Amino acid sequence: MFMLSIYKKELNSMNFIISGKNIEVTPGLKEAIEQKLGKLERYFTPETEIIVTLSVEKGRQKIEVTIPVKGSIIRSEQTSSDMYVSIDLVEEVIERQLRKYKNKLVAKSQGHPTAAVPSGSIKKEFIESDDESSDDDEIRIVRTKKFGIKPMFPEDACIQMELLGHSFFVFSNAETDEVNVVYRRKNGTFGLIEPEFS
Repeated sequence: MFMLSIYKKELNSMNFIISGKNIEVTPGLKEAIEQKLGKLERYFTPETEIIVTLSVEKGRQKIEVTIPVKGSIIRSEQTSSDMYVSIDLVEEVIERQLRKYKNKLVAKSQGHPTAAVPSGSIKKEFIESDDESSDDDEIRIVRTKKFGIKPMFPEDACIQMELLGHSFFVFSNAETDEVNVVYRRKNGTFGLIEPEFS
């Protein structure tokens, strides 16, 4: 049976939107989310929304957290056999992502050409703080690969991906003349990524 419950609350500097699919968002779960993810308030300005979706499927307890910030989305999804464990895990991952995001913002202010533009949803104090952001968190591109893209249909791209033993495949879609990506999903099915220009 499908069940959806939505809970919305502004907590200090963040606006929490909590929903549940096949799970009731109990007061205990709300409190755990607010307490754990509430630690992130030191990073964000008051208008920031934290969108939390809890779901249960085949005994797996999943939490998805999405934080839209200008020019980007901070997102994490964690699954375990216990929802409270999933909540703990997701907060740790988001903190790591924020450290990476901060490094990009600082690099931009120092004139680095590939860094992101500072976001209005991130607190200025966080960007300017001198806390130690580990270089281990930096994203480094260690290899560049160039290859010819042939027009093909998505189904053919899936076959080519399987023949190569890859988990994704970049190709020119013969139907749309756009660059697309096919990928293998966790459940063994395939996905298609198409560009959307805003």
